Amino acid sequence: MRAKNLVVKSFNAAGEDRCVDIFRRPDDTFGFEEYRRDVEDQRGWFAVGFHADGTFETETAALAAALTAVAWLQDAIASESQTLSPE
Repeated sequence: MRAKNLVVKSFNAAGEDRCVDIFRRPDDTFGFEEYRRDVEDQRGWFAVGFHADGTFETETAALAAALTAVAWLQDAIASESQTLSPE
């Protein structure tokens, strides 16, 4: 069994200063967290959403909850989809 959470998807906001990680726990449940970073601060990412305690049976359920909780996430996913689409 893994000892740590495993990030299965990560979505960045347009300015690359916020992200949401969807992760799988060692017990095979899922969760998500919103993070931010300040470019001038070299310490890295900080949890700002405090959603990590939510437990979901599937990755899809965790993503659905994240979409409800994080206002900018829908736009980030749509933007990512457009970037990945063949022209």
